[in-house]
Amino acid sequence: MKLSVVIPSYKDPILHKTIDSLLESSKLGDELEIIVVLDGYWPEQLIKDDKRIKIIHLGRNRGMRGAINAGVAVSKGEYIMRTDEHCMFAKGYDVTLIKNCAPNWIVTPRRFFLDPNEWKVMDIDPIDYERLEIQEVSKGIRKFAGVPWISRTKERKSRNIDGTMAMQGSCWIMPHKWWDDIIGELDTERYGPLYQDSHEMVFKTWKAGGRFMVNKHTWFAHKHRSFPRSHADGTKENPSIRKECWAHSLKVWGDYYTKEIRPRWKI
Repeated sequence: MKLSVVIPSYKDPILHKTIDSLLESSKLGDELEIIVVLDGYWPEQLIKDDKRIKIIHLGRNRGMRGAINAGVAVSKGEYIMRTDEHCMFAKGYDVTLIKNCAPNWIVTPRRFFLDPNEWKVMDIDPIDYERLEIQEVSKGIRKFAGVPWISRTKERKSRNIDGTMAMQGSCWIMPHKWWDDIIGELDTERYGPLYQDSHEMVFKTWKAGGRFMVNKHTWFAHKHRSFPRSHADGTKENPSIRKECWAHSLKVWGDYYTKEIRPRWKI
């Protein structure tokens, strides 16, 4: 198996279109497996019957982080990819991403914006680079956040594979061995069930001497925020505990970011 795509899912009806796009746009054939992690629910519409699809049903809702961990744990691919359940993919996304992924890299594709009603890419400039910042959300509350890095986008538009600092977290790929050796699994105990997963992985990667990259040779389109939320932002079993998650992430990585990462990136 070359690539395992993990989709953590909770009650998003666009899941089925996402699966279709992954299958129809793939060039790997039987070397692709799609692992759909149903996070404590069963969808009203049955997931299509395709030998490349594996379904994991979690008996209780664990939250996004736990669902990703569960999917990766059973994956067999040399590479693992994670995607949200409301995305569209370029033709040959899988081959292109695998071809350009070094042993110590995490890679995200160029990100476009998806109109889920028309199921088409919106006429909005894509996101290539994001700068990692500590933002003040409200008085006394801060968090790590990725923001569009306009200057780098302009300066490095001719570089198709390049380093970046942050991502939305909705689509990434890495060698399975890198996950096993460096990421281990996403911390659900201290970070909680949601949020800051991309920052946790990128910090662990930098700390281990790896790189976080954007690949502009291919793309995915993520549902634009102007459309209604069709997936869970916390559940009764796993409520959204953003403040605690943000605070823990800053506690663990704040000094490293300030003293080492910002000077390294000259920001």
